[in-house]
Amino acid sequence: MIEVSRFYGIIVEMECGDTPPAHFHVRYGGAVALIGIEKMTMLKGRLPPRALGLVMEWASLHRDELRRAWKRGQQSEDLGKIAPLE
Repeated sequence: MIEVSRFYGIIVEMECGDTPPAHFHVRYGGAVALIGIEKMTMLKGRLPPRALGLVMEWASLHRDELRRAWKRGQQSEDLGKIAPLE
């Protein structure tokens, strides 16, 4: 997994070559989840409500960057970093 952002103890990662749909992985404490980029829905896992709200706020602000990172990952290119939620 490659870290693309980190904020408030939340770690956002992507895996090069993951299978569609486009998504990112989130870790917070012991909780993990997969979040779909296009529909902004939790595909798998669980996050505390407050952390999930912060992740969704961040993802909505950076959706285009997440799409670009996903495409780069599919081509095994550098994913780059995405600014944290401030």
